[in-house]
Amino acid sequence: MKRDLPVGISKPETNGGAAPDANAADWEKICFYISPIGDEDSEERQHSDLFLGSIVEPAVEEFNLTVVRADQIGKAGMIGRQVIDYILNSKLVIVDLSYHNPNVFYELCLRHVRRLPTVQIIRRRDKIPFDLDQFRTIQIDTTDIFSMVPNLQSYKSEIATQVRAALQDPDSVDNPISTYYPNLTVSFG
Repeated sequence: MKRDLPVGISKPETNGGAAPDANAADWEKICFYISPIGDEDSEERQHSDLFLGSIVEPAVEEFNLTVVRADQIGKAGMIGRQVIDYILNSKLVIVDLSYHNPNVFYELCLRHVRRLPTVQIIRRRDKIPFDLDQFRTIQIDTTDIFSMVPNLQSYKSEIATQVRAALQDPDSVDNPISTYYPNLTVSFG
Protein backbone atom coordinates (compact mmCIF):
# COMPACT_ATOMS: atom_id res chain seq x y z
CA MET A 1 0.00 0.00 0.00
CA LYS A 2 1.46 3.33 -1.06
CA ARG A 3 1.42 6.21 1.40
CA ASP A 4 1.67 9.93 0.79
CA LEU A 5 4.85 11.42 2.17
CA PRO A 6 4.55 13.95 5.02
CA VAL A 7 5.25 17.63 4.45
CA GLY A 8 9.02 18.23 4.28
CA ILE A 9 9.70 14.77 2.84
CA SER A 10 10.18 14.40 -0.89
CA LYS A 11 10.40 11.56 -3.37
CA PRO A 12 13.82 11.14 -4.97
CA GLU A 13 14.52 12.87 -8.24
CA THR A 14 15.15 10.05 -10.66
CA ASN A 15 15.38 11.81 -14.03
CA GLY A 16 12.81 9.45 -15.46
CA GLY A 17 14.15 6.52 -13.45
CA ALA A 18 17.41 6.11 -15.36
CA ALA A 19 20.88 7.01 -14.20
CA PRO A 20 23.14 8.98 -16.46
CA ASP A 21 25.24 6.86 -18.76
CA ALA A 22 28.57 6.94 -16.94
CA ASN A 23 31.84 6.73 -18.81
CA ALA A 24 35.35 7.70 -17.85
CA ALA A 25 34.62 11.42 -18.20
CA ASP A 26 31.46 11.26 -16.07
CA TRP A 27 32.69 9.43 -12.94
CA GLU A 28 33.84 12.72 -11.39
CA LYS A 29 30.19 13.84 -11.39
CA ILE A 30 28.68 10.73 -9.77
CA CYS A 31 27.78 9.97 -6.16
CA PHE A 32 26.70 6.33 -5.99
CA TYR A 33 24.15 5.59 -3.28
CA ILE A 34 24.48 2.07 -1.87
CA SER A 35 21.29 1.23 -0.05
CA PRO A 36 18.97 -1.63 0.85
CA ILE A 37 16.45 -1.19 -1.98
CA GLY A 38 14.04 -4.08 -1.45
CA ASP A 39 10.98 -4.92 -3.50
CA GLU A 40 8.71 -2.18 -4.76
CA ASP A 41 6.37 -1.00 -1.97
CA SER A 42 8.51 -2.77 0.69
CA GLU A 43 9.59 -0.97 3.85
CA GLU A 44 13.21 -1.06 2.62
CA ARG A 45 12.25 0.63 -0.68
CA GLN A 46 10.23 3.31 1.11
CA HIS A 47 13.17 3.88 3.46
CA SER A 48 15.64 4.09 0.58
CA ASP A 49 13.42 6.44 -1.41
CA LEU A 50 12.91 8.63 1.65
CA PHE A 51 16.62 8.87 2.48
CA LEU A 52 17.56 9.38 -1.18
CA GLY A 53 15.10 12.17 -1.94
CA SER A 54 14.93 13.95 1.40
CA ILE A 55 18.44 13.60 2.79
CA VAL A 56 21.14 12.29 0.41
CA GLU A 57 20.34 14.21 -2.80
CA PRO A 58 19.87 17.56 -1.02
CA ALA A 59 23.08 16.97 1.00
CA VAL A 60 25.27 16.57 -2.11
CA GLU A 61 23.54 19.19 -4.24
CA GLU A 62 26.17 21.85 -3.49
CA PHE A 63 28.90 19.53 -4.82
CA ASN A 64 27.29 19.26 -8.28
CA LEU A 65 27.15 15.47 -8.06
CA THR A 66 24.42 13.33 -9.55
CA VAL A 67 23.23 10.71 -7.07
CA VAL A 68 22.67 7.29 -8.64
CA ARG A 69 21.14 4.23 -6.97
CA ALA A 70 21.48 0.74 -8.50
CA ASP A 71 17.85 0.51 -9.61
CA GLN A 72 18.26 3.76 -11.56
CA ILE A 73 20.90 2.34 -13.87
CA GLY A 74 18.84 1.92 -17.03
CA LYS A 75 21.54 0.59 -19.31
CA ALA A 76 21.10 -2.81 -20.93
CA GLY A 77 23.46 -5.51 -19.71
CA MET A 78 24.43 -7.24 -16.52
CA ILE A 79 23.32 -5.21 -13.49
CA GLY A 80 26.01 -6.69 -11.21
CA ARG A 81 28.80 -5.46 -13.46
CA GLN A 82 27.21 -2.02 -13.75
CA VAL A 83 26.84 -1.70 -9.98
CA ILE A 84 30.48 -2.71 -9.49
CA ASP A 85 31.52 -0.11 -12.10
CA TYR A 86 29.70 2.59 -10.12
CA ILE A 87 31.20 1.38 -6.82
CA LEU A 88 34.76 1.32 -8.13
CA ASN A 89 34.67 4.49 -10.23
CA SER A 90 32.27 7.04 -8.73
CA LYS A 91 33.81 10.11 -7.17
CA LEU A 92 31.89 9.47 -3.97
CA VAL A 93 29.79 6.71 -2.41
CA ILE A 94 27.21 7.23 0.30
CA VAL A 95 26.28 3.93 1.90
CA ASP A 96 23.19 3.29 4.01
CA LEU A 97 23.90 0.49 6.50
CA SER A 98 20.26 0.33 7.67
CA TYR A 99 18.58 -3.08 7.79
CA HIS A 100 22.03 -4.80 7.75
CA ASN A 101 21.55 -5.82 4.12
CA PRO A 102 24.31 -8.27 3.04
CA ASN A 103 24.55 -6.78 -0.47
CA VAL A 104 25.21 -3.36 1.02
CA PHE A 105 28.14 -4.69 3.06
CA TYR A 106 29.55 -6.60 0.08
CA GLU A 107 29.43 -3.45 -2.04
CA LEU A 108 30.93 -1.33 0.74
CA CYS A 109 33.83 -3.77 1.01
CA LEU A 110 34.60 -3.29 -2.69
CA ARG A 111 34.68 0.46 -2.16
CA HIS A 112 36.96 0.09 0.86
CA VAL A 113 39.45 -1.97 -1.14
CA ARG A 114 39.47 0.80 -3.76
CA ARG A 115 40.23 3.33 -0.98
CA LEU A 116 37.91 5.96 -2.34
CA PRO A 117 35.74 8.46 -0.43
CA THR A 118 32.75 6.92 1.33
CA VAL A 119 30.22 8.40 3.74
CA GLN A 120 28.26 6.04 6.00
CA ILE A 121 24.70 6.57 7.25
CA ILE A 122 22.35 4.32 9.24
CA ARG A 123 18.98 4.38 10.99
CA ARG A 124 19.58 5.05 14.68
CA ARG A 125 17.67 1.86 15.64
CA ASP A 126 20.20 -0.34 13.77
CA LYS A 127 23.46 -1.23 15.47
CA ILE A 128 26.60 -0.32 13.57
CA PRO A 129 28.50 -3.59 12.92
CA PHE A 130 31.70 -4.12 14.90
CA ASP A 131 34.11 -3.74 11.95
CA LEU A 132 32.60 -0.36 11.07
CA ASP A 133 31.69 1.11 14.45
CA GLN A 134 35.02 2.94 14.77
CA PHE A 135 34.37 4.96 11.64
CA ARG A 136 32.13 8.01 11.44
CA THR A 137 28.58 7.00 10.65
CA ILE A 138 25.71 9.47 10.62
CA GLN A 139 22.83 8.05 12.65
CA ILE A 140 19.38 9.16 11.51
CA ASP A 141 16.50 8.88 13.96
CA THR A 142 13.53 7.37 12.12
CA THR A 143 11.61 6.45 15.28
CA ASP A 144 8.67 8.55 14.13
CA ILE A 145 7.87 11.56 12.00
CA PHE A 146 8.20 13.86 15.02
CA SER A 147 11.79 12.70 15.61
CA MET A 148 12.89 12.77 11.98
CA VAL A 149 11.38 15.80 10.26
CA PRO A 150 12.69 18.48 12.68
CA ASN A 151 16.21 17.07 12.21
CA LEU A 152 16.27 16.71 8.40
CA GLN A 153 18.38 19.83 7.93
CA SER A 154 20.83 18.65 10.57
CA TYR A 155 21.21 15.23 8.87
CA LYS A 156 21.77 16.88 5.47
CA SER A 157 24.34 19.21 7.01
CA GLU A 158 26.23 16.33 8.69
CA ILE A 159 26.38 14.44 5.39
CA ALA A 160 27.51 17.55 3.51
CA THR A 161 30.27 18.14 6.08
CA GLN A 162 31.58 14.58 5.66
CA VAL A 163 31.29 14.80 1.87
CA ARG A 164 33.24 18.06 1.84
CA ALA A 165 36.03 16.57 3.97
CA ALA A 166 36.16 13.40 1.87
CA LEU A 167 36.34 15.28 -1.42
CA GLN A 168 38.91 17.82 -0.21
CA ASP A 169 41.32 15.10 0.91
CA PRO A 170 40.30 11.68 -0.45
CA ASP A 171 43.50 10.08 0.88
CA SER A 172 42.53 10.94 4.45
CA VAL A 173 39.33 8.86 4.32
CA ASP A 174 39.77 5.92 6.69
CA ASN A 175 38.22 2.51 6.37
CA PRO A 176 39.13 -0.92 7.79
CA ILE A 177 41.37 -1.77 4.81
CA SER A 178 43.33 1.49 4.83
CA THR A 179 43.65 1.39 8.61
CA TYR A 180 44.83 -2.18 9.08
CA TYR A 181 46.64 -2.65 5.76
CA PRO A 182 48.00 0.81 4.87
CA ASN A 183 50.41 -0.53 2.26
CA LEU A 184 47.94 -2.83 0.50
CA THR A 185 47.38 -1.86 -3.12
CA VAL A 186 44.82 -3.41 -5.41
CA SER A 187 44.52 -2.60 -9.08
CA PHE A 188 41.59 -3.20 -11.35
CA GLY A 189 42.27 -3.37 -15.03
